[in-house]
Amino acid sequence: MPDKATVERAKKDLREGKSASTAAGEFVHEELEHIREGAHGARSSKQAIAIGLSKARREGVPLKPPTKEQASVRTRRSAKQDLEVGQQERKPRAPSKKRSKATQGALKREGRQAASKQALSAQAKSASRKRTTTARKASARKAAATRKATSRARG
Repeated sequence: MPDKATVERAKKDLREGKSASTAAGEFVHEELEHIREGAHGARSSKQAIAIGLSKARREGVPLKPPTKEQASVRTRRSAKQDLEVGQQERKPRAPSKKRSKATQGALKREGRQAASKQALSAQAKSASRKRTTTARKASARKAAATRKATSRARG
């Protein structure tokens, strides 16, 4: 269950017209904090991010499931179901106590390294390498424009 503050920040982002991925980022940040605090671990940064995105979808962030090229059938189905729960198109099922406990136990046994600066940096770089040069340049331009707008607003 995500913190109230996290849900509020995500909803504020959506109200301000920011993208769904920006709002979902709040949940990913929260998940990384959980790992750093020692609430549980994760096998990889990718897993930590996936947990955060799943929570975001279930809380109503309209984040599309990954495409065929991006993820397995199982992952896409899970993401679709999470999205349906968040958009009230499907009733949330009561979680199985046994499975919940097993998952929690497994995550507690995992390391905390997945939330380290080095691991997250490596994850960002590898994700970036998979994108085309054009896509990377476009997002760099978008970021630069945002920086300019932000500095003007502070000005």
